[in-house]
Amino acid sequence: MTRWGAVVALAAAGALLAGCDQVNSAVDTANSTADKVSACTQALGLADLNPLVDPDKLKARAQDKEQRLRALAADVQEQDVKNALLGMADSYVEVQKEHIQDAGVVAAWAKRNVAKLDALRKACS
Repeated sequence: MTRWGAVVALAAAGALLAGCDQVNSAVDTANSTADKVSACTQALGLADLNPLVDPDKLKARAQDKEQRLRALAADVQEQDVKNALLGMADSYVEVQKEHIQDAGVVAAWAKRNVAKLDALRKACS
């Protein structure tokens, strides 16, 4: 009876631990999904840039957006989303380096940024 009691106790403990692993896995997946959704929502909110403001303000805003996108990318585990966020961040680095007073430069940047924004939307869906 004692031997069977120990076997039953070990089996119950094993089932309990297996159940805990499943719960932990589900929690990790839920947290990862929540991080992804939060990062995507925030990133999509950062996706605007008004080229009609003072060039210095424009560059300062671009720098802020770049840093915020990189911070979001650091918090996301899903590689596709991380890459899309970093791609958008890189596009804001381009703004900081460009002579934004030229309408052609702004148009070219906007076109590139739309492509990066589409990549983010695809990664987030």
